[in-house]
Amino acid sequence: MNDLNHAQLNSPEWVFFVKASFAISLVAMFVAIFFLAEVDLTAKGFLAIGTLYLVASTFTLSKTVRDEFEGQKFINKLAEARTEKLLKDYERNSETA
Repeated sequence: MNDLNHAQLNSPEWVFFVKASFAISLVAMFVAIFFLAEVDLTAKGFLAIGTLYLVASTFTLSKTVRDEFEGQKFINKLAEARTEKLLKDYERNSETA
């Protein structure tokens, strides 16, 4: 029997790695934009805003993918519960017959 309540959790080390990687890459991008030689402030601002938009859309995409996955898990859980109920009803009816 499948344990539907089992959730695979990430290790604290992995969570730290992911957060640190995100912070380092974001800081590195803004440092690179700031120290671009021979580029005016308007172009640097455009690149900074583009970077922020990319980060925001990445968060939105990952949340949407996770929500779709969680929704599908819930639908599968309901379908399995319905199937188990039907099987129990069938077994009960076949025992009485």
